[in-house]
Parts: sequence; C-alpha cells; structure tokens
Amino acid sequence: MPMLSLSNQQVIELVQQLPAIQQVELFRFLLHQQWGEWESLSQYGNHQAIIIAQKRGYHWNRMTEDERESFVDDLVHED
Repeated sequence: MPMLSLSNQQVIELVQQLPAIQQVELFRFLLHQQWGEWESLSQYGNHQAIIIAQKRGYHWNRMTEDERESFVDDLVHED
C-alpha cells in the first residue's frame, strides 16, 4: 500500500470534510489509542495528590470534592 504524507493542517482539513458520524468514529478510535497512557497519567496524578496532601497534614480520601479542588487550586497558585 502506498504511503501518503500529509501535514497536520492537511489532516485536519480532511477530517473537517468528513460527515459528523465519521468524525465521531475517528475520535473514538484516537481516544482508544491513547486511553492507556491517559489512564496511567491520571493514576500517577492521583497518587501524587495523595502524597502531597499527606505531607501537608490532609487525608485525601477524607476530603470532599470541594476541599480537593480548593487544595489543588492552592497548590497551583503557590509562589
């Protein structure tokens, strides 16, 4: 099978020409391809949040969702 070489912009333009249902199918395919990496990164981030919370005297699993969001927001905006 011949190899076709396209720029990123050309690929995007081709995808934009697809009917919506085919775009969704392509999105699902790409999502499936990256799922393992995303899942691994998510688990790593969660583990790091637990460790940082413990170091600061918090228990991540006992925190409410609002408390977690506030905690992470404080971390992101630290000097």
